[in-house]
Amino acid sequence: MRLREERGEAELAIALRDYVGRETPLYFAERLTNYYKNENGEGPDIYLKREDLNHCGAHKMNNAIAQAMIAKRMDRQRVVAATGAGQHGVATAAACAKLSLDCTIFMGSEDMEKQASNVFLIKLLGAQVTKVEGSFKDASSEAIRQWVNDLEVSYYLTGTVVGPHPCPSMVREFQSIIGRETRRQAMERWGGRPDVVVACIGSGSNALGIFHEFVGDEGVRLVGVEAAGFGLDSGRHAATLATGHVGVYHGAMSYLLQDQEGQVLGAHSVGVGLQYPGVGPELSFLKDTGRAEFHTVTDEEALNAYQLLSRLEGIIPAMEAAHALAYLEKLCPTLPDSTKVVVNCSGRGDKDAPLFFQHRPALDA
Repeated sequence: MRLREERGEAELAIALRDYVGRETPLYFAERLTNYYKNENGEGPDIYLKREDLNHCGAHKMNNAIAQAMIAKRMDRQRVVAATGAGQHGVATAAACAKLSLDCTIFMGSEDMEKQASNVFLIKLLGAQVTKVEGSFKDASSEAIRQWVNDLEVSYYLTGTVVGPHPCPSMVREFQSIIGRETRRQAMERWGGRPDVVVACIGSGSNALGIFHEFVGDEGVRLVGVEAAGFGLDSGRHAATLATGHVGVYHGAMSYLLQDQEGQVLGAHSVGVGLQYPGVGPELSFLKDTGRAEFHTVTDEEALNAYQLLSRLEGIIPAMEAAHALAYLEKLCPTLPDSTKVVVNCSGRGDKDAPLFFQHRPALDA
């Protein structure tokens, strides 16, 4: 058994290196750093963990290739998954193509309209896309329903740190390579740990991926950034940790957006991948214990950050990652000079360019 486990670990390590393209760089964002310096030329040093450089353009492949290997070893013939922004769908479809697995991706009708390019890519990779009326939460429900009705044949390849055990733990474990690399790279770059680690939060896979390594390091601030959408008072946001209450959804207890009767509410964000009314139970625990802090930025602030990083660094971030970048506007003025800040750039933003120009049509003139 141990020999088989070692072979599996070696196989995954090779795939992460040769197929996914790991390790990803820890990039010093010099112009962004200078942008946030004060009038005395002081400010934090900003680094980006470049998960956007992974194969298929996001952190999602770290987990997708690992779970697809598990499905293959379990002799499952069919993989089912749900996706919001489409990055997990593309990663799963690619992993299944590589491993010769049938793949069905469930996607909300609202998300399919906003992320049409990823729908095309999923189909190009040979997977079936099944439309579900609604958004990511509805697609997740349908994917789980299909899975439990066909357990002997199907494998549910979750991309989030939500859902029934062991899904949250498994995804967190496969994504924790982000934090492990970050620690090692930080030691090489400046001989210490990051002072602050920042990540956007939808359901939480990219955040836990980089946070998990540093949870035991009390000197490292862990900062999660949720989507405030049109504002917390508008009712159109995805700020689960900021405004939600404890409940049970998709097989796990965590914070949820819900009404007074406990009915789950819809979520909104310009970053489609953040539109989930819940959050991972482990992130809920980090909130309750005070180990991590959680903040929000609006759609408008995220759009500004999307444009800013593109113009200053020539890096187009996913709209989801732009939420983490947007919080630098509030965070940087509070930090001492030379504070080392690492932002998880969880995905690339090609998919979001049409959406951006819908909100900023003047730039398309």
